[in-house]
Amino acid sequence: MISTVETMAAIDNKLSKRFLELDPAGYFIIYLDREAGLICAKHFTNEVNEQGLAVDPETGKPIPVTVKVERQPTATLTGRTAKEICIQLFESTKPSPISRFDHAAYLGREFMRAELALVTGQDYVQD
Repeated sequence: MISTVETMAAIDNKLSKRFLELDPAGYFIIYLDREAGLICAKHFTNEVNEQGLAVDPETGKPIPVTVKVERQPTATLTGRTAKEICIQLFESTKPSPISRFDHAAYLGREFMRAELALVTGQDYVQD
């Protein structure tokens, strides 16, 4: 018999593979600073081309997802909890670097996952 946890994980894995329209306002790289006990998020700008790919606004070239690219973030946010970093991002940053509701919801979910990993000591890998 499949447990509730396994069922939830299967649903989550399936939904993670769906098509997402990119936010033209940019993207975030989320990671943990365990020494400081912080959730960190670096914001990077991008443009979205006709094919729906994120491109570097300076070069017009697609931003690769499998190769590390050295780009300077436009902002770095940190918080001890998901709520703290969300308040910073959505209430204190003007203008907000988010232009899509689905992107805002995704970030909230990711910040909660990061907080759980920070508290439990588990690894965190951004979805």
